[in-house]
Amino acid sequence: QVQLVESGGGSVQAGGSLRLSCAASGIVFRINVMGWYRQAPGKQRELVTTITSGGSTNYADSVKGRFTIYIDNAKNTVYLQMNSLEPEDTALYYCNVVVRAPWGTRTPYWGQGTQVTVSS
Repeated sequence: QVQLVESGGGSVQAGGSLRLSCAASGIVFRINVMGWYRQAPGKQRELVTTITSGGSTNYADSVKGRFTIYIDNAKNTVYLQMNSLEPEDTALYYCNVVVRAPWGTRTPYWGQGTQVTVSS
């Protein structure tokens, strides 16, 4: 059974930094993409950033230049380094992992979410 365990959320003042981590276990097949999404109160869940198994990254415009995603393939862990945090970054952050089966099916898995709160 695939499990994603997130850590690293918390409260910080504007301009501060946090690092989120998400460790995936129970992965039988190959991880295709790992990423982070967030959901603020009253808003839909939105993409923050993704990284493929080959290292290609994609960032939402709102976080470009401030956030960095990277992975430790040996540990099946994805990290999100968040710098220059803004109150608008306040949200529940979710880890997402897409696993690709040998026959081509891609299955997404979600973490439980970790809260990030940025005060002005």
